[in-house]
Amino acid sequence: MLSTLIRSGPAAGRQLIRSVETPNSLQHIRAISKSSEVNHSEYMTMRENQQQKVSRDYQSKLQIRLKKVSRTLSTLNHSVPEAVQHTAVSKTESREFMAVFPDLVRDLTEFAKKYDSKVADKWFARALQYNVPQGKKNRGLAAVLAYRMLAKPEELTPENIRRAHYLGWCIEMFQSMFLIFDDVMDGSQTRRGQPCWYKVEDVKMTAINDALMIDAAIFHVLKKQFGDQPYYTKLVEMFNDIKFITTVGQSLDLQSAKLDVTKYTMDLYKSIVSHKTAYYTFYLPVAVAMHMTGFTDPEVYRQTRTILLEIGQFFQAQDDFLDCFGDPAVTGKIGTDIEEGKCTWLAVVCMQRASEVQKEIMKECYGFTDPDKVTRVKKLYEELGLPTTYAIYEEESYNMIKTHIQQISRGLPHDLFFKIMEKIYRRDC
Repeated sequence: MLSTLIRSGPAAGRQLIRSVETPNSLQHIRAISKSSEVNHSEYMTMRENQQQKVSRDYQSKLQIRLKKVSRTLSTLNHSVPEAVQHTAVSKTESREFMAVFPDLVRDLTEFAKKYDSKVADKWFARALQYNVPQGKKNRGLAAVLAYRMLAKPEELTPENIRRAHYLGWCIEMFQSMFLIFDDVMDGSQTRRGQPCWYKVEDVKMTAINDALMIDAAIFHVLKKQFGDQPYYTKLVEMFNDIKFITTVGQSLDLQSAKLDVTKYTMDLYKSIVSHKTAYYTFYLPVAVAMHMTGFTDPEVYRQTRTILLEIGQFFQAQDDFLDCFGDPAVTGKIGTDIEEGKCTWLAVVCMQRASEVQKEIMKECYGFTDPDKVTRVKKLYEELGLPTTYAIYEEESYNMIKTHIQQISRGLPHDLFFKIMEKIYRRDC
């Protein structure tokens, strides 16, 4: 089926999105025309003023391997993603956000000193500084962005902005906690361009306890910064709910790795993505800002969640593609999805398109650390035209989500969703 669609060109790509890739959550949106398109030519132009160099050798080899691909791959061919050139927040806002982090560390180490000053000064602070502020901080910044866009002008006081920054850092701590656990469970080597915390010589399995400390510290921050606010209990409930949802996704991810790769389905994949990634990466930052600004209508939360989970599906498919075909010098991590036997977008679509002989190759090679087997899986992906399939998915899914955003009937400003989309479309890391 997919083979026929790909040969049919862009129009088939639209059908591919409808029949294979569209998240289940689309059924919740009212009367959306799936044939609608939004002009996206601005995103199809290579930017002349590239601000970041990538590994030329890696890109050269990759393009040679993909020379038969007839369609431009936007994710691969933008050495600086559009999101970097048109960031959702300004450099000033990013600096203001970072300026709060030392205060956060001081508050938490002072809290920990009540119990053991040695842990606070020499270990906990180090764990925070190594793990929390090193990434792109998109989730934390998204919470601040959402608050600024949703709050009334008179509510944008220095005190409230400071609270929004602390809330953003709570989300970054939440992210760091899960990454520490995830790296241990996956046996990963690097994270954000440096060794995983548990790979640091004097840390190792102590990282598990450090992640628990970071998790507990989130709720201390929430109590100290928001304990006197009417929405405080909503924030606590939100973090607890999303934590459980994320652990469900992590469990699905780990259990699926034990399955025969031929058992991977798009339904299983979407369930993993929604629970493990989409809720805490996209819905949590916006939902906590909604609580801060007084939103109470359940329908507004439902529509917001539906759109943001769609964006989360789009984001994870990108992540899966970059894990296999991205440049580690740019992504900051060495992809291990094939070695770990993960249920990824590439693996699922491969199973949809593969012949019986090709499925046997996947069974023999997928989920093994042997470099030759990993290379064979990547070669099979290329033989099946998956880079082309992904390019169509990326473009058509982006346009469809834009259309859905424009058709939201109530609640949040459309521009907030567009800014989030701009942040991730055609990223390379």
